[in-house]
Amino acid sequence: MKGEIITGLDIGTSQIKTLVALKKPEQSKLEILAQVSTPSSGVRKGVVFNIEDVSKGIKKSIREVERISRQKIKEAYCGLGGSHIFVAPNQGVVAVSRADQTISQEDIDRAMLAAQAFSLPQNKEILHILPKEFIIDGEGGIKNALGMKGIRLEVQTLILGGFTPYIKNLTQAILRTDIEIEDLVLSPLASARAVLTPRQKELGVAVVDIGAGTTELAVFEEGELLHLAIIPVGSAHITNDIAIGLKTDVDVAERIKLEFGITLPQGTEKKEMIDLSESLGEPLTFPRKELADIIEARLSEIFDLINKELKNISRAQLLPAGIVLTGGGAKLPKIKELAKKELRLPTRIGSPEEFTSTIENPSFSVCAGLVLWGQDLETEKPSSFFKKGLISKFKKIFKAFIP
Repeated sequence: MKGEIITGLDIGTSQIKTLVALKKPEQSKLEILAQVSTPSSGVRKGVVFNIEDVSKGIKKSIREVERISRQKIKEAYCGLGGSHIFVAPNQGVVAVSRADQTISQEDIDRAMLAAQAFSLPQNKEILHILPKEFIIDGEGGIKNALGMKGIRLEVQTLILGGFTPYIKNLTQAILRTDIEIEDLVLSPLASARAVLTPRQKELGVAVVDIGAGTTELAVFEEGELLHLAIIPVGSAHITNDIAIGLKTDVDVAERIKLEFGITLPQGTEKKEMIDLSESLGEPLTFPRKELADIIEARLSEIFDLINKELKNISRAQLLPAGIVLTGGGAKLPKIKELAKKELRLPTRIGSPEEFTSTIENPSFSVCAGLVLWGQDLETEKPSSFFKKGLISKFKKIFKAFIP
């Protein structure tokens, strides 16, 4: 098969998703060879706590995509999530090295390296360093300093990282399956890569990825990441609320959410009843409006927390390109209307568009973004500055822990 195989691996709280795509030289879009979602165990709120269980789940997912794609998967771009992720601003300053004062790529690289001189709390790791702007001799707002003239070059950056033990757990779980980690990418950045356009990022936009255990928020403006936050509430909390409210078990509650869930009680007939007694073999009858009330309450809480994050950066109701919803929670009917009502911003459901076939399931956005991130790096056109060499360092360190 002519072309390059790129694999994205997203290890979530409830599902492990794997997407395999083919990049052909003559095609601008990627061809999807296989996409698989298998149950996940050993993950809580996006964090791996049982390495063995997660490894078994990854192996199962990889075997399935290998069967469908008829390709041997040896390496993957992997997502990292969880509320341990942190964001911090920093800067790097260097003197321009050339005698003619022309800023070279070497000067830019030195400035980025200077920004890595960052005092980290214990057990924290840097994963991404994203440039926000360059400042030349006190003049800021410069996006690309290459070739410009000056004496002093400064770069303002965002440092993104996570808790080292959690990163180690994820890396060990993957390496035990004999899958090489091409790169480790924060899940919110992967989602954004899949569902946001350059124009949206320039105008001002927020991607909201509603997963099972967490909701991830990434805000972009003027083409760059402005803010990132992980909210420890997700669609699994909706399932738990349904189980408590309807006095049934969690598996039945999940089925009810998927089959009958709706996010807005308005327009739901008060007398409309759902009777599952026959299919369950036990009495269970409830008004559909009651179900809608339960779902709306939890989603309203999530959107309220998102709004607080936007207020913290003075962007509440001030993003021209609005909100882009993705993740498994985005599949709930009328969630777009509820988000628009709660956040008072234009809202749409995100869908990756750089593939030859449509990825309709929004829960695959992270996987799609990982594949596109891999394509960017492998064509030497990364969408952001990435601290290269970090993953190879992980391989050397963590293989010592693998039996």
